[in-house]
Amino acid sequence: MSGAEPGGIDAAPHRCRGCGQGPLIRVLDLGKMPAADDFPSPDAASGATEAAHPLAMDLCARCGLAQLAEDDTVTAEPRGVEPQALRDQAADAVARVAAVGWLPGGGTVREFGSPHGGSWLPLLTERGYTPVEGPADVVIDCFGIMHVPDQRAAFARRAAALAPGGVLLLQFHSLHAIVRHGQWNALRHGHFAYYSMDAARTLLRSAGLAAVTAWEFDLYGGTVLVAAVRAPADADPVIARISAAEAAVADPEAVRELQHAADHQARSLQTWLETELCSGRTVYAYGAASRAVSLLHLAGAHRGLLAGVADASPGKQGRRMPGTDIPIISPAELVAAQPDRVLLTLPDLLPEVSSRWPELDGKWVIDVRESL
Repeated sequence: MSGAEPGGIDAAPHRCRGCGQGPLIRVLDLGKMPAADDFPSPDAASGATEAAHPLAMDLCARCGLAQLAEDDTVTAEPRGVEPQALRDQAADAVARVAAVGWLPGGGTVREFGSPHGGSWLPLLTERGYTPVEGPADVVIDCFGIMHVPDQRAAFARRAAALAPGGVLLLQFHSLHAIVRHGQWNALRHGHFAYYSMDAARTLLRSAGLAAVTAWEFDLYGGTVLVAAVRAPADADPVIARISAAEAAVADPEAVRELQHAADHQARSLQTWLETELCSGRTVYAYGAASRAVSLLHLAGAHRGLLAGVADASPGKQGRRMPGTDIPIISPAELVAAQPDRVLLTLPDLLPEVSSRWPELDGKWVIDVRESL
């Protein structure tokens, strides 16, 4: 059904992407980075100076929305393979939403998709819902809305897609989790917004919607699924509890801890890769994810330190990691290489990759800071 809005060059907005005002406070600045979803061919590495683009996060002092400061990248993103962890979480989410009566069945459903792939539509059609392009009883957005530069317009579009009495199910990676776990590399080109519960509720209200309940999941260190309906509507205590727990991320100084996390993790990775090389061990990575791009770039990684990055997406295999000469290979090539260490760039994948490739047992590394 309906996919995420098309991207394009996004000039620095100067005003908040959500409330249109501000002021905006810089909380994380990674300098210039290669485009996170532009995976060049190996030939493009020789003698070429790869384009770099500003990558920074601002926090709106008025509405609390954390946002990508600017984005002048235009890329053709190779579609990734949906991880099992994401599929399992989607099934869990639908079951939990249905258990409290929000999915009685027999209605219509519309999905605003994410460019990273995956869909909840099969789970809803199993429950008797019919996918439509027009107004629907259930509107789903799982990690899609953050890809839209104009956040206020994006929320308005989803509100307009709701049939009378309908419910919007909106899932996002929590800003609170990003800050709590130091997930600075969640910031990337093409991801225009990072939500706290209060910031999400403000955007929902601007579209005439009200958050009425929410569910929390461990995926990505902390994601939130919000159910919203046309206002006015009362929120249950879960909303207030999540908002209270997230109070710290309204403080720019708290969010600025991401800068310290970025600097520390990049130094740690560089030191670990150099130590492994000096010890004669061969290191590969698994997961050519967009969030790995900035990490490898900041750490100064190159093929001499990291022999390759494996990924299950055929669209990425045979290319290289942006900003480096590190090739992207298939999982089969990774197993055949018999590496000494495999850095897992997406920790949520550990159960899946451990089960899929038992030959790599004992070689997975999640956090290099624990290995130093």
